[in-house]
Amino acid sequence: MNTPYIPNNIKTPFTPMVDTSLSTDDLIKIKIKNEIDIRNRPLTDEDLDELLPSEGYEIVQAPEEYEAIRNNKLKTMFKNTIINTPLFPQKPKGIEDTTLYEKKTNRNNNINNDNNLNNDNNMNLGQSSFIHTPFYELPNTSTYNNLTDQINQEEAMCQIKYKQLEMNNPQLLNELKYIQLKNEDYIYFSKLFESINEEELSQEELKERKFMILLLKIKNGTPSIRRTALRTITEKVKELGPETLFNLILPLMMQNTLEDQERHLLVKVIDRILFKLDDLVRPYVHKILVVIEPLLIDEDYYARVEGREIISNLAKAAGLATMIGIMRPDIDHPDEYVRNTTARAFAVVASALGIPSLILFLKAVCQSKKNWEARHTGIKIVQQIAILMGCAVLPHLKDLVQIIAHGLHDEQQKVRTITALAVAALAEAAAPYGIEAFDSVLRPLWKGITEYRGKVLASFLKAIGLIIPLMDSYHANYYTKEVMIILINEFNSPDDEMKKIVLKCVKQCIQTEGVDKDYINEEIVNPFFEKFWVMRNSNDKKSFNLIVDTTVEIAKKIGAYSVIYRIVDDLKDPSEQYRKMVMQTIQNVVNELGVDDIDQKLEEQLIDGMLYAFQEQTSEDYYILLNSFDIICNKLNIRMKPYLPQIAGILRWRLNTPLPKVRQQSADLISRITNLIKICDEKQMLGHLSLYLYEYLGEEYPEVLANIIRALKSILLVLGVQNMTPPIKDLLPRITPILKNRHEKVQENVIDLIGIIADKGGDLVSPKEWDRICFDLIELLKSNKKLIRRATIQTFGYIARTIGPFEVLTVLLNNLKVQERQLRVCTTVAIAIVADTCLPYSVLAALMNEYKTQDMNVQNGVLKALSFMFEYIGEIAKDYVYSVVTLLEHALMDRDLVHRQIATWACKHLALGCFGLNRQDALIHLLNYVWPNIFETSPHLIQAVIDSIDGFRVALGPAIIFQYLVQGIFHPSRKVREIYWKIYNNVYIGHQDSLVPIYPPFELLNDSTFVRDELRYTI
Repeated sequence: MNTPYIPNNIKTPFTPMVDTSLSTDDLIKIKIKNEIDIRNRPLTDEDLDELLPSEGYEIVQAPEEYEAIRNNKLKTMFKNTIINTPLFPQKPKGIEDTTLYEKKTNRNNNINNDNNLNNDNNMNLGQSSFIHTPFYELPNTSTYNNLTDQINQEEAMCQIKYKQLEMNNPQLLNELKYIQLKNEDYIYFSKLFESINEEELSQEELKERKFMILLLKIKNGTPSIRRTALRTITEKVKELGPETLFNLILPLMMQNTLEDQERHLLVKVIDRILFKLDDLVRPYVHKILVVIEPLLIDEDYYARVEGREIISNLAKAAGLATMIGIMRPDIDHPDEYVRNTTARAFAVVASALGIPSLILFLKAVCQSKKNWEARHTGIKIVQQIAILMGCAVLPHLKDLVQIIAHGLHDEQQKVRTITALAVAALAEAAAPYGIEAFDSVLRPLWKGITEYRGKVLASFLKAIGLIIPLMDSYHANYYTKEVMIILINEFNSPDDEMKKIVLKCVKQCIQTEGVDKDYINEEIVNPFFEKFWVMRNSNDKKSFNLIVDTTVEIAKKIGAYSVIYRIVDDLKDPSEQYRKMVMQTIQNVVNELGVDDIDQKLEEQLIDGMLYAFQEQTSEDYYILLNSFDIICNKLNIRMKPYLPQIAGILRWRLNTPLPKVRQQSADLISRITNLIKICDEKQMLGHLSLYLYEYLGEEYPEVLANIIRALKSILLVLGVQNMTPPIKDLLPRITPILKNRHEKVQENVIDLIGIIADKGGDLVSPKEWDRICFDLIELLKSNKKLIRRATIQTFGYIARTIGPFEVLTVLLNNLKVQERQLRVCTTVAIAIVADTCLPYSVLAALMNEYKTQDMNVQNGVLKALSFMFEYIGEIAKDYVYSVVTLLEHALMDRDLVHRQIATWACKHLALGCFGLNRQDALIHLLNYVWPNIFETSPHLIQAVIDSIDGFRVALGPAIIFQYLVQGIFHPSRKVREIYWKIYNNVYIGHQDSLVPIYPPFELLNDSTFVRDELRYTI
């Protein structure tokens, strides 16, 4: 048996064709099968050589009588589908020149002979009850043979079609050269792949083909191809025509094979063309809405935002009358899904065109007598407007409440429910204002909570709960006491949704000013803790948060002690999730109210419970307990001193456990409480912990190692470099090899630690050690994370201050010769930091000498370093202006655009640093070299030039810049005038008042005398 290979003499077809009659479901099945086939493809010699050594193995021949049966019963799923995309169309090595069809037939003949031996048995089995169970039946001979024959014919046809495929359109081949096509693209864009003569096509068909190509580029192209195609469509919208555009995009949006990213791109296309088409879009509004409205209820937040944006633009383009006329029939549609999306779409229209424009329409819909569905949708529109627009409903609040008020008495339960929810949404949007607008609905709401049950009661309670915070303290107190009776009764409700609404209402009622402490203690606290503080509620995330928030509000009214006392024993509950809920609540209460009313006994119970919860956790998410422990300990402050030895012992023990998550959490906690240990005057404990952590610097898990280094960094900051144990001279050589670790979190922490040592105790380490570290730090400038690069650059500055700039400069200047741009940029910033730290004279001479190197990268790097240096040193630049003028002259006259661009930025920072320091002669000299670049077409260079001229405007004053501008603002050429006016506008914005003395006096304008004496604008 020979290992298959792929020959080189086979022609590469353009793309495989897919039968256009395939349904979407068939296509999905094909994709699944193809993925499975790819994963189960035969291994080639090359694959085997990668997996196993090429020597020492031999290929064992299979016995002659062996014949494997590999026909998969799953192929019955595809028996009616011709898959025209073979995965391995090329001929394997060592196999005779025989067609696939002949091979399959020979193999199946052998199978048939074997199966004939047991033909009777198979027929008997075929009569059994298992025959009707898919994939579990034992097929008889005839069924099996028919199936295999059909599969053979289909696969043979795949090969034939594949070989016959040729791309006859070289233009299309060139257009789609870099586009990765998918199987479904051949179905939807099938017209593109038909072999036709383009000269015979009509103008409309040519437009359609052109737009199809652009759509394919947007859908499947690279970002640069996508941008170009999107720009082309935007520019040629009216030329292509709305009919062609929407007839292609909208059906494509409805395909269920479309991925989220592709749908996002097509939505962007629709959004762009709406701006251009304006009122031409009106005939297609309904089609667009059918496609876009489902996005309004999409799970993805960004999809909902995109849907709202498109409908908003559509409403502005088509107008209110068109939108109402098209969406009106869907208001009373029998399908609730359609009504829901229609309501959300109307809310978007209201936000785009203003609520007043829809008031009359909403009034008519909400009072419809035709059917209850219309009233339900109208009231839902009001609810969605409140949710979408928030406080913007305040000017129209009274009208909106009056429009929906009658719904609270409606005969239909669903209408009453949505009305109460709409009132709740309006109250939430208007808070804390607008109580007067709700006067008309208070009585029916109050009556409703005493009459209704179930979902209707829940919605009425939600509305009451959101209206009460809008009242004054007297009325809020009265209504809270009345409604609390019903709320306490509903504490026993088995419905989870009702419980959530009750919790929210209790929280809002307690927040109001009129509710006093005694009432809460007597009526609310006991039933609340009894019914809600149970283990089952901690498993639901929403209930978890509501219970925590409500408990914190109760604590604000009755005090921290009363709440913590009731739940502190639950820190030892068997359920970890319940313990987390308790810890989260205590953390929030302590954070809000402090620990002043916690007595000694409760404090001991709290610390004991926290330690138990901390040690007993098993879940991966440990941050809730860690954050709580951190906040509570730091709030207790000096009161934690008696417990620190116990905590330190637990942390040392947990650092020695085999579980990496436990070690990571313990190291993290040490870094958080080091400051607390210092406040408690336990420096000796910190020394022991740092020694213990030092021993674990060989940790193999990067997340754990990062936390250990961070803990060492925290201890070093607290103890200082002189008192650190182990000593700095031992610690630094131990952490230097860790710089080679590629994990970002490790790199970030180890660089910070080295930076602190260099800053605060650089003289405790030998200069040779710092030299070695400089070479290691160079590699970290290649990091993808900006934070690491920034920390590395800062560390170079600290090291330069410790050992002098020359050693560091040698390393950095050599780095300017590398090809990688990011590395060169980071190096230039590091050089500027060194100049700022060690003063520019120590760096400038070396930089100017390096500029003589005839290497463009080096010269650009020197200029960029000068630019950053002048930005950092500010006013100190005045002493070095004349030194760099010649260098900048040379750079500003260079042919290379990038060279001039960087030099222009350097001139800007130099000019800003010399403001008011009497360096006008050098600056005017440099301005004369910068000014000719204003006519460049490169966007980067022109931006640098304009910014640089702004810098000169600040340093030299507007009068000198205006003298340069006068030459061109009235020039005959439009292109010349444009750039001069652009610069003049910047001058006008920056120095509007200073330009007044520069203008000619009005009395001389009639004589066309525009002369200004120099004395005038100098003064």
